[in-house]
Amino acid sequence: MKRKLTYADAGVDIDAADNLVDTIKQIAKKTRRTGVMGEIGGFGGLFSLNTTNMESPVLVSSTDGVGTKLKIAFLMDRHDTVGIDLVAMCVNDIAVQGARPLFFLDYLATGKLKSETVTAIIKGIGDGCIQADCALIGGETAEMPGFYQDNEYDLAGFAVGIVDNAKIVDGSEIRPGHQLVGIASSGLHSNGFSLVRKICFDVLGLTMESHVPELGKALGEELITPTRIYSETIQHLVRDLPIQGLAHITGGGIMDNIIRVIPQACGISIHRDSWERPPIFAFLQAAGNVEEKEMMRTFNNGIGLVAVVPEENTQDVLNRLTGSGEKAWVIGEVTKTRKNARSRVQLT
Repeated sequence: MKRKLTYADAGVDIDAADNLVDTIKQIAKKTRRTGVMGEIGGFGGLFSLNTTNMESPVLVSSTDGVGTKLKIAFLMDRHDTVGIDLVAMCVNDIAVQGARPLFFLDYLATGKLKSETVTAIIKGIGDGCIQADCALIGGETAEMPGFYQDNEYDLAGFAVGIVDNAKIVDGSEIRPGHQLVGIASSGLHSNGFSLVRKICFDVLGLTMESHVPELGKALGEELITPTRIYSETIQHLVRDLPIQGLAHITGGGIMDNIIRVIPQACGISIHRDSWERPPIFAFLQAAGNVEEKEMMRTFNNGIGLVAVVPEENTQDVLNRLTGSGEKAWVIGEVTKTRKNARSRVQLT
């Protein structure tokens, strides 16, 4: 072979990647907060911790992705919301332990680097970081020709927060009689999409443009709705009120996530008709002939976050939430585990 080959000949455009860095820097600047050192482009992100008002600071970290919801973005060729999903899935998981988010990093891998698509994705990540009040301080954009199909990519995110050891929300003080306060989701969030796609595309034969009367909109518009970010809501609650436990309703749905923060000696009773479910859940359940228990352990069913609260403080928590624009309901209570009980979760 006489012709001199370059990395670009193999499908990797270094110049295009370098040009993207400048765009990403501008997005990251909008997310800056106290503690950020330097800017995007170094080998590692720098963040200076201020622990002046903490007796025993603890760092809390989480990593996650968006899952097969990305398929919805591919089908719609819309990429400005999945970044919000990515931040939400990571930040909500640290926020429920009482941690205040500090910074976020992302990993984006694709077969062919398309600047418009990548810019839209990173803009969404920046929007999510602004909502979560955390800084985007770094990341990686990997161009991997032959590894991903055309126009497809994968995302992963990494969040770090901080909480004083004495203020960690760990569920250790939860007792029978404590109330479960559910806070509304924005819809499906980022879980259960393999079943969603099975029902909508394989069973019903719908497309992203299909108008669904039960939803009052096109299917794609409903499915692409980004995940709620609850970090600010949580910080307002734990600052002033006795929140004994918090659960992010993510993979595993309502049944499998609340019980994660409940002591082994306790169970929970969930009242299925105690909150408003967005129409998408009834639509999926009917169209897929999905049993109620399967719905409850696959989807959030309209509840994105649950707070475990002493009964005497329940109304104060509800008032605080509704006063800040949240929809919230008492959806159940903590119970004493029955001997020989098959499950610690009861649906009533």
